[in-house]
Amino acid sequence: MKSLCIKTNNSNLLQYLLEQLNHLELDNICFSCRQFKYYQNIIIHYVGEDNSKFLTEISSILSLLVIDELEETFLKRIILQNYFYFSLEERTQILGLCFDSLAYDFYSIFDKKFKIIHKIFYSHLSKSKTLFLEGFTNFRLKPYIEFLDDIVNESVNNYIIEKEYLEFVSLLRLYVNTEKCNCNILHIIYSNSESILLDENKEIIQVSSENFKAKYLSDISFSSNDYTLNSLLTLLPKKIYIHLIDSYVDEFIHTLESIFENRITICTDCNICNLYKNHSKTKSPHTI
Repeated sequence: MKSLCIKTNNSNLLQYLLEQLNHLELDNICFSCRQFKYYQNIIIHYVGEDNSKFLTEISSILSLLVIDELEETFLKRIILQNYFYFSLEERTQILGLCFDSLAYDFYSIFDKKFKIIHKIFYSHLSKSKTLFLEGFTNFRLKPYIEFLDDIVNESVNNYIIEKEYLEFVSLLRLYVNTEKCNCNILHIIYSNSESILLDENKEIIQVSSENFKAKYLSDISFSSNDYTLNSLLTLLPKKIYIHLIDSYVDEFIHTLESIFENRITICTDCNICNLYKNHSKTKSPHTI
């Protein structure tokens, strides 16, 4: 017979464990919950012969408890300890980014953290009959906490990048709205993240670092479109027609819409669009 005692004073964790044990599909097991001097005690007896399976099932329940009930608390604690200088609103946004990271490729990430926690619980229960739940989860889950710490650090980096991006866009929007326009109309032929600029006479505007000094560019990069953006900020057209050859609106197009706002018109089916679509099919020298 194998017996375990799980001690806790957290009513939510206690209820979670009891519900999971009630649904446990394992024969030859019984459990009870009793109040002793300091703790509520869940006492589990297993009279079957497969102790490994029993410990695997109990470790699985405890691992899910950590992920379902305690993970958010751990994330908040890590954010507060390591990034206390952020405001409450900023820390809340970082927590949201942590959830986004954990949800990305959910099954792979869930499997990874579940295995980390499960191994720790299984190792402990193989050697001990007693588990002080709060103390164990606070002090014995170091590999799992390190995993969450990496998630938090990545989320903070993403938050800072996004914040800098929004500030950069805001400054450029202010510049666009306060400076005098240098031309009336400009066309952007856009496909596969590459741009061709046309003036109002539909003549190609050569875009390069030599023709347009990159004084508006920052550490924030739009890859091959850095000088396209710089050209737009130099020319400051009253109206910008963006011809989407592949009809795909990516981050760069969203950025232009944020900076130039109502000056932007998106087009997918005009004479210019169709001309460049045909060029793309025939692999013309003007193909993007």
